[in-house]
Amino acid sequence: MSVEHTLARFAANAMPSDHAMSIMRLALFDWAVCAIAGQDEPVARILRNHAAMECPIGPACIVGGGQTAPSRAALINGATSHALDYDDTHFAHIGHTSVAVIPAVLGVAASRDMQPVLRAAMIGSEGAVRVGIWLGRDHYQVGFHQTATAGAFGATLAVGCMLGLDEDQIVTALGLAATKAAGLKSQFGTMGKPLNAGLAAETGVLAAQWASAGLTSTERGLSGALGFAATHHALCDSAAFDTLGTQWLMQDVSHKFHACCHGLHAMLEALQDISAPVDAMTVYTHPRWLSVCNNAAPRTGLEMKFSYKMTAAMRMAGLDTARIGIFSDVHAMDPTLKDLADRVTVVRDPDLSEMQCRIEVTGGSGSEVLFHDLQTPMTLAAREARLQSKGRAVVGAALADDLWAAVQADDVAPLMGLITRPSPV
Repeated sequence: MSVEHTLARFAANAMPSDHAMSIMRLALFDWAVCAIAGQDEPVARILRNHAAMECPIGPACIVGGGQTAPSRAALINGATSHALDYDDTHFAHIGHTSVAVIPAVLGVAASRDMQPVLRAAMIGSEGAVRVGIWLGRDHYQVGFHQTATAGAFGATLAVGCMLGLDEDQIVTALGLAATKAAGLKSQFGTMGKPLNAGLAAETGVLAAQWASAGLTSTERGLSGALGFAATHHALCDSAAFDTLGTQWLMQDVSHKFHACCHGLHAMLEALQDISAPVDAMTVYTHPRWLSVCNNAAPRTGLEMKFSYKMTAAMRMAGLDTARIGIFSDVHAMDPTLKDLADRVTVVRDPDLSEMQCRIEVTGGSGSEVLFHDLQTPMTLAAREARLQSKGRAVVGAALADDLWAAVQADDVAPLMGLITRPSPV
């Protein structure tokens, strides 16, 4: 069976486990927090203003207020929720699943029960992870942004579920997505990076809608000759789909508790216990992160989110990297932080996993070695508690608590009402 038919059969028939649905409910809460907090970012304002001029009327809600066409809402809400780079990551394919999939689902989810929304979002997220693994690390390393590429196929599967497409229609939708999906890592540190998430969500809505309307496509848009995989440096690891439908890899999603690139989080978690002062620091990390978040001299707050040196300097200075506002242009130019950053050396270590970091610190109190692994198991209760704490810190206790109640509801309407409010931050 082809990759396309395997994915289509999965999307049309899969029933996520109770635990998988619980994880998706948490992902939906975290996505909403990030989206609400990001609505005043320049990329969000620009896209909302553009939509107001081009498509001011439609059934789909926009984060921050207004309505537009479903595909346009998916684009805006995807970019908005990724604007702060504070959303979840799945390390199996180094991609952000929720910002690509959830906006696509919500774009076509007006007056829908919560259960179909969660099911479609989980199926789409799982599909994105599996396609990301199938494409392989080389696809990412050569310069393609998995959030935009694998995420587009996940979004397509999710919207296919929401629209009730049959297997053949989903195959067609995947083929159409294959000719539209795009996104480059060269955009990291600019507004183009969150735009990639929006483009993935938009692609999912459009591809599924086009297939539903009868637009045709090759059946091998992903895996055929001259298809997406063949032209996008893919590994095509068929083992990626061996447990599809029986094992839910999305359950291993990693939520962010620092407002920067997830590649920096193992280091920042390790530095929670750092003792001052620091004379020198050597950060050992997996080689793949060196092309992602090793900006040695960031000039803006956005660029700081992709810098080992500057985020380590922020921790040495006692700044809270969980705070969104701490990543600012002013701090990027701060001479004290620059001096601290000069004490940091970043070294590749292929013996570490992509979720691990080891740090050697030398200072007035002697030397110490710090270590953290983001794959360390976290119970559902612990994850809930930390996400609720993050939500209260980011959007305020009252709104975070309202969002928490909304994602537990049986109807998606309360959530949609909350995300269309003006930002409290």
